[in-house]
Amino acid sequence: YLQNICRSRGSIKPVTGQSAVFPCVTAGFPTPVVRWMKNEEELTTEGSEKFLLLAGGSLEISDITEDDAGTYACIVDNGNETIEAQAELAVQAPPEFLKQPANIYAHESMDIVFECEVTGKPTPTVKWIKNGDMVIPSDYFKIVKEHNLQVLGLVKSDEGFYQCIAENDVGNAQAGAQLIILEHATTGPLPSAPRDVVASLVSTRFIKLTWRTPASDPHGDNLTYTVFYTKEGINRERVENTSRPGEMQVTIQNLMPETVYVFRVVAQNKHGPGESSVPLKVATQPEVQLPGPAPNIRAYANSPISITVTWDTPLSGNGEIQNYKLYYMEKGTDNEQDVDVGGHSYTISGLKKYTEYSFRVVAYNKHGPGVSTQDVVVQTLSDVPSAAPQNLSLEVRNSKSIMIHWQTPPAGTHNGQITGYKIRYRKASRKSEVSESIGGTQLFQLIEGLERGTEYSFRVAAFTSNGTGPATDWISAETFESDLDETRVPEVPSSLHVRPLVTSIVVSWTPPENQNIVVRGYAIGYGIGSPHAQTIKVDYKQRYYTIENLDPSSHYVITLKAFNNVGEGIPLYESAVTRPHTVPDPSPMMPPVGVQASILSHDTIRITWADNSLPKNQKITDARYYTVRWKTNIPANTKYKTANTTTLSYLVTSLKPNTLYEFSVMVTKGRRSSTWSMTAHGTTFELVPTSPPKDVTVVSKEGKPRTIIVNWQPPSEANGKITGYIIYYSTDVNAEIHDWVIEPVVGNRLTHQIQELTLDTPYYFKIQARNSKGMGPMSEAVQFRTPKVNALYNKCFPLPPTPLTGSNSPHGSPTSPLDSNMLLVIIVSVGVITIVIVVIVAVFCTRPACKSVNGSHKYKGNSKDVKPPDLWIHHERLELKPIDKSPDPNPIMTDTPIPRNSQDITPVDNSMDSNIHQRRNSYRGKFSEDSMSTLAGRRGMRPKMMMPFDSQPPQRKLTAFLTNCLSQKECFVIIENNKMSHCEYPHFYFSIVESVRNTPSTDTMPASSSQTCCADHQEPESATASYLANAQEEDSGQSLPTAHVRPSHPLKSFAVPAVPPTGSAYDPALPSTPLLTQQGDSSCPVTLLNLLQNYEPDELTKEMAHLEGLMKDLNAITTA
Repeated sequence: YLQNICRSRGSIKPVTGQSAVFPCVTAGFPTPVVRWMKNEEELTTEGSEKFLLLAGGSLEISDITEDDAGTYACIVDNGNETIEAQAELAVQAPPEFLKQPANIYAHESMDIVFECEVTGKPTPTVKWIKNGDMVIPSDYFKIVKEHNLQVLGLVKSDEGFYQCIAENDVGNAQAGAQLIILEHATTGPLPSAPRDVVASLVSTRFIKLTWRTPASDPHGDNLTYTVFYTKEGINRERVENTSRPGEMQVTIQNLMPETVYVFRVVAQNKHGPGESSVPLKVATQPEVQLPGPAPNIRAYANSPISITVTWDTPLSGNGEIQNYKLYYMEKGTDNEQDVDVGGHSYTISGLKKYTEYSFRVVAYNKHGPGVSTQDVVVQTLSDVPSAAPQNLSLEVRNSKSIMIHWQTPPAGTHNGQITGYKIRYRKASRKSEVSESIGGTQLFQLIEGLERGTEYSFRVAAFTSNGTGPATDWISAETFESDLDETRVPEVPSSLHVRPLVTSIVVSWTPPENQNIVVRGYAIGYGIGSPHAQTIKVDYKQRYYTIENLDPSSHYVITLKAFNNVGEGIPLYESAVTRPHTVPDPSPMMPPVGVQASILSHDTIRITWADNSLPKNQKITDARYYTVRWKTNIPANTKYKTANTTTLSYLVTSLKPNTLYEFSVMVTKGRRSSTWSMTAHGTTFELVPTSPPKDVTVVSKEGKPRTIIVNWQPPSEANGKITGYIIYYSTDVNAEIHDWVIEPVVGNRLTHQIQELTLDTPYYFKIQARNSKGMGPMSEAVQFRTPKVNALYNKCFPLPPTPLTGSNSPHGSPTSPLDSNMLLVIIVSVGVITIVIVVIVAVFCTRPACKSVNGSHKYKGNSKDVKPPDLWIHHERLELKPIDKSPDPNPIMTDTPIPRNSQDITPVDNSMDSNIHQRRNSYRGKFSEDSMSTLAGRRGMRPKMMMPFDSQPPQRKLTAFLTNCLSQKECFVIIENNKMSHCEYPHFYFSIVESVRNTPSTDTMPASSSQTCCADHQEPESATASYLANAQEEDSGQSLPTAHVRPSHPLKSFAVPAVPPTGSAYDPALPSTPLLTQQGDSSCPVTLLNLLQNYEPDELTKEMAHLEGLMKDLNAITTA
């Protein structure tokens, strides 16, 4: 058989640190074996210090922690049968603080928060006490983040000692902190009141205020403003500060609709706050579309301390209901509290027992609070009294009876209707039996039948219908040995002695000599000059008393009288003079020495010092503390910040990078303080800029439409010396940042110009600042569109059509293909021009001057006197600015042309003047893959291109050459006085060679004598323009027409190569061919300068007039 005699059931709720025993006693045959399990896992009791298996099978758990909580099972097995019993271990823990409130120093009208974070099991309840009184939550005293106390709009009366008290069933804990309201110190002239305070914008939930500067400071650049506001009729103000100095407007948020608010503005300078403006009353707008009242609100009591309130959704919600606010307060008071509720019911706990409460509910939607419900009143259930009766006293009537008097328990502790009192008494001499007397609701009781000369102890407890409450402490009285006389008053006390102190007097006496008269007690009277100012009564057994709270150096008269039920006896007088109050002024302490500032990071500095008033080991053993203050002189009106510490060092954090701070320390011990120590200085380390450059602007340079100037201002948070900037620009604002073009700017310059951009193209610019620690954030993208291309650019430097492969231009902007009508016009135009050029070349080549050696020098002698004719055709509509102008010198700007690749850069050699022309043409005018590259092919920074020049500025002269003699479509360019002639066919590119006058060149033009006409009569000056063989050849051997222009970055090019003819393979790797070399026998290249020298002026004028007529006809056709 197997029997469980004592089975462990239910649950055990021990407190952490205690021990608990789970009983499990069994009997059986064979002898059963007992084992224990916790949460279905077997416990090992052998050798365990925590778990002990007691005799009979019970389990003892010692030093309980929260980890020991769980379900324990006692399993008994004797081989024939197995039985099991379970019990729950619920560990309880008293409240414990995770974060305690700290002392707060603040000014009036500020908002502060006392933090209080606790833990415990069961979950403790938290309440706040201020100067001994409970803090009732309101609009200005709020409980936030579960247990923190927030005080809004401080006033002087808020100053005091605040306590956070946490309680649960197993204990309580409390912590306190002090709130000190500081006064504003004035050290100089203060500003007058701000002028013209008006509400410029009034809404339902916010009001915007504006004002003018005070009359005392019309500029007001260094003034900050503080706006104080409150509801009308409430003297507690809230405060709102402007965001930056000089700002004269502020918006007050989170106001209530249809409510009158009072505003005033105060200006503040470096000396402190000035005068206040005249109060301004403003009423907010009424709210609309608010929820209606919640219907069917009901409340019922669950227990003596809790009430549940339920309600339904408002019928007119005017939108989605976000939450409800339940308001409640004790009946008869006006301290209403509230709680946010997400559902339609809520149970409020922690209420007073047997007390009436009123409840109402307000629904909230996105517009704010709606209409409140009517109040519902309900009373909590009754309970036993929670306090004992007050002021219990005993009066010995005679040798056999004692009269007992008391008062009801304190208000609020009755917890119901008191139906009577229980009186218990016993002999105090030994542990005797306790007698009990039950009385009604009267507050006295006469206990009779007592023994003579015996001391008795008494206590009283009140009871309600729910039970008996706590009883008073035991108090004792002794019956008389015999029945004394109480038919007359007592005699005078036999002696009276006084001993004065500074603020108190100790009074002692002896009873009257006649002991046969009953003495119920003694009355002590005292006062300055008169003993009747104050009266104190003491028990008849007392023989001394200390009179407290007296004034120093004052003359007091004291009287002592014995009394009984008949009256007071004859008084006994005495006088005394209290001692003077002499407290020496505390001498100041020595200030700390050796203050040092050790820089740890960009925002942290450690301050260390020594204290000469300490022992040599610098060990602090008393209650002294140190105050560290610090500030920076930028800006000049910065105030000191302070912190207290009890060690000889302090870590100052949250400083600004690259900023000089000054530090000083003082020591305080009790009421003694030292002066401030010597000042120590420290500059925080630099940090990468934390803000981008600001005020980024982009403008076009006057006279140079393809050059822009970027201006900016340094970042507001440079955090160090700026060593440079990086400009990013792109035509695609959404491109990856590594695909943007980079322009570096060295130093702290705030402007930079970028050349050779594409006309009529939107560009996006970003700027990034750099210091010794690294790069800061980029600015926002700024868009700028370059000016539109003019007519001459369209005709002489046309943009090529979209390549056959569909790729875009180097900037990512596709060029539109020509329509059929334009293509027809171009073909007709080219045909006419080709016919005219063939006729002119035929005439020139048949002249005898081509065959005469001396003919080429016909006009050599007077070439300086004869001005060549104006070769412009419709130049009034085709004016083009000079292609190559010397950049204007600017000490704050840099020209940074970006070469196509690193191989395009020719090293500078100032000693080789003979090769200057070759170096100037080192950027070969070929259109290879670099010319077709997009922005993705241009990453990183490119070095500057250095162009050497002689000390004497050279005179430039541009010469145009025929570059294609393989077909009837020939076009040439005549350059004179830095102007270019009319060019109509957009797919031809011209080789423009720039020559330098008075600069000899050792390079000669490579040309075959068998293929060159008039080669021997070429001018020496025209021969100085050496030409690099950089033209790309086609597979058929034909020379691709190219235009040799100023080298530039692909992003800045205004022309891209035309698509090679169909069927030809354009191979950049093929050897280059000199552009002045003719590959056929049908025609020969002729320099235009030689043509002009071998042509009579009048003949040339006639031919050009004829050509001009043809061009007018062509333009008319084109216009039509």
